[in-house]
Amino acid sequence: MAGRLTRITADPRTCQGLPCVRGLRIPVSVVLRHLAAGKTPAEIVEELPELEAEDIAECLRYAAWLASGRAVELTSAA
Repeated sequence: MAGRLTRITADPRTCQGLPCVRGLRIPVSVVLRHLAAGKTPAEIVEELPELEAEDIAECLRYAAWLASGRAVELTSAA
């Protein structure tokens, strides 16, 4: 995967610095837990209307990068 993850941000002032979606107070881990529970992206967006389908896809890309053990640069939410 080339390029940066522009929808995943990390800011120590938001959610204790956890990676979040677009500076929202929605940690990536919350989105991933919904997916792991079997929810579809449409169901997640319905439950968390601040999210967009591309946000969910980028959470999966971020998780894949973490699982690969390679570093990924996050955008600052500030």
